[in-house]
Amino acid sequence: MKIILTKKPKNPTIIEGFPGFGLVGTITTEYLINTLNAKKIGLIYTEEIQPMVAIHEGKMVSPIGIYHDEKTNLVILHIMTNVKGIEWEMGDFLLQLGQELKATELISIEGVGTPVPTEESKAYHYSNANDSHKKFLAAKIPLLQEGIILGVTATLLLQAKDFNVSCIFIETHSSLPDSKASAKAIEVLDKYLDLKIDYKPLLAEAEKFEKKIRSIMEQGEMAKVQAEKKNLSYVG
Repeated sequence: MKIILTKKPKNPTIIEGFPGFGLVGTITTEYLINTLNAKKIGLIYTEEIQPMVAIHEGKMVSPIGIYHDEKTNLVILHIMTNVKGIEWEMGDFLLQLGQELKATELISIEGVGTPVPTEESKAYHYSNANDSHKKFLAAKIPLLQEGIILGVTATLLLQAKDFNVSCIFIETHSSLPDSKASAKAIEVLDKYLDLKIDYKPLLAEAEKFEKKIRSIMEQGEMAKVQAEKKNLSYVG
């Protein structure tokens, strides 16, 4: 596993969103990249995941792309593949990326399941840095009081020592792509980082975003199945 960068921004804020419940992190980072017109500056390469790239509207979509917006100095990780089984390594590499760029903070976006649908998705935070915790409270984003954190986000919190890691948790009642919950994540990021980004267009274009994300993720799963069948055919 290695990080390939064509540019190294200094002291950025890193935002990542791995595919999870409601694909909230993936849709949120997709919207940020499109809205800010962030430029691709690299990728994370690993032999531990299925070798695959998706083609969407004539353009290549990397499984794990790294983007940068100069105006806000955000480094955004856009992940379009399942990283199950390599969560520890991925968390370690994200912290390495943060240290290499001397990032001020790494923010993880997560969708969390709720059994009861509500009109508005609720948002919560957790941070290992007291200053960030106070900033979230000032933005009226309450602290997550009870819950289990899994996956890459958990490895970041467990491995981070002197590095600022914050998490934004958004309620979603569906395992399907949830743009409504992602719009709430954008609203929280806007308040917390003062990005001056409007989340309403995401709601208006929800179907478009959800269709794109679902299509690419489904293509990835189909490619994985086909590759497994191909390996079996070699054996016999």
